[in-house]
Amino acid sequence: MSERPNILLIITDQQRADTIGALGSPWAHTPCLDSLAEEGTSFTECFVTSPVCVSSRASLFNGVYPHGTQVYTNFEPWEPSWVRTLADAGYHCVNIGKMHINPYDASGGFHQRFVVENKDRPLFLDEHERAFYDEWDKALKAHGLVKPSRYTRSQADPAGFLRALGCFEWELDEALHPDVFIGETTAWWLEERRAQAPFFLQVGFPGPHPPYDPPARWLERYAGLDLPLQPATEAELAAQPSMHAALRETMKRFNIDSVAWRDHLSREDLLRIRRHYLANVSLIDAQVARILRVLEARQVLDNTLILFTSDHADALGEHGHIQKWTMYDSVNRVPLIARLPSRSALGDHSAAPRGLRCANPVQLMDLAPTILAFAGITPPTHWEARSLAPMLANGDATATGFREHVYGELGRDHIQSAAEHVIMRRDANLKYVIYPGTDEGEIYDLGEDPGETRNRWRDPAFGARRDRAIAEILEWSVLGSYRAHRRPTPRPQAPMAVRR
Repeated sequence: MSERPNILLIITDQQRADTIGALGSPWAHTPCLDSLAEEGTSFTECFVTSPVCVSSRASLFNGVYPHGTQVYTNFEPWEPSWVRTLADAGYHCVNIGKMHINPYDASGGFHQRFVVENKDRPLFLDEHERAFYDEWDKALKAHGLVKPSRYTRSQADPAGFLRALGCFEWELDEALHPDVFIGETTAWWLEERRAQAPFFLQVGFPGPHPPYDPPARWLERYAGLDLPLQPATEAELAAQPSMHAALRETMKRFNIDSVAWRDHLSREDLLRIRRHYLANVSLIDAQVARILRVLEARQVLDNTLILFTSDHADALGEHGHIQKWTMYDSVNRVPLIARLPSRSALGDHSAAPRGLRCANPVQLMDLAPTILAFAGITPPTHWEARSLAPMLANGDATATGFREHVYGELGRDHIQSAAEHVIMRRDANLKYVIYPGTDEGEIYDLGEDPGETRNRWRDPAFGARRDRAIAEILEWSVLGSYRAHRRPTPRPQAPMAVRR
């Protein structure tokens, strides 16, 4: 068997860490992901480097924080770096679904791309040069169908659209739901593939990103289900930095991604959002199962490194917010499951322990050097990402000292318009969020307040630690940017001694 395994990287869009049954969320129906978790290693404290799609993905595919990619929002150009490295090493590199490269159709180092972007991405004149027809758009057009979007739904039922909070029932054939379309396209590609080279296959599901639009049969599974909720209190909202209130106002005005947001949601409103969201997760779980069945039928499942994760998560009403653009754990902590191949460049993994849970804090971008390690490739020295391969290959999910802190960064865009720059630092006990150029910020004592509802930024008891943390975070940012952009140069030779 080849020591260069196939690599399957599955990335959902906007999936919370608390959406997998086997990982502490019994309300979630995810039998396939449960099986993956029991057959592999789950990193239960995985944090993204940015709470928006493009910035997070740019870090993952370049091995550095946003200060290294210079991609802080969803609207900056970028392309992957290490996909080309895999291609040059003989891997057949294919993307099916969402990658969120800018521009959308850039090759990104892949040999093939079947591009599918956001579910609610408009195609009308207001998009101008950003208008783009992806593979899913073409499939809908071939069936003579109009893609459901904020435009079609708001025109058909204006009052219902405003009540929906982004929750809709998928009204077309289930086979044309974007997550099903991507699952079936991936299965077709694997079934038809005849190449002998190992593959790197990145599958990007657009869900459970809003609109929260599962087909009826998936919604039925969650009908009437009670779920744990954390509604925001007036005291919590009052203690938030001004950026938060401005973000909520933007979400209320512009119906972003079909979500007509509002204040003062009822418990039933919050439950409706979560039920639709979880139904979409269950739909994706079934598509992952479909893909794995094909790998098994092709007799390559045991020679494939399987990685499942998401680019960021979703507040789902917590802290008064919907979607992303904040530094709460509910937005920045994502699932990460790794199932090892039988063999790789790191050795024989057939006897590796299964069902491990690793509570070490890791960053999503740490997958970059991890993937290269299993392929037998040394990562660049300037990367800030750290390989998870030693923990995985050695079955040591309890190794300590991997990362003391995790970080996140965010820039201003037309949605998060009130903060020029946001930086988050988190360890096991404390989270700091700073807004450089202002005197605002956030501190959460995670031991006493794991739900991050009491902002201690102005608390005198945290004053000295706050000031020290600000200095350390800014030093991290400046030195990190310098090191990420500086390439090693040859060491100057000592001058030759002159004979006298």
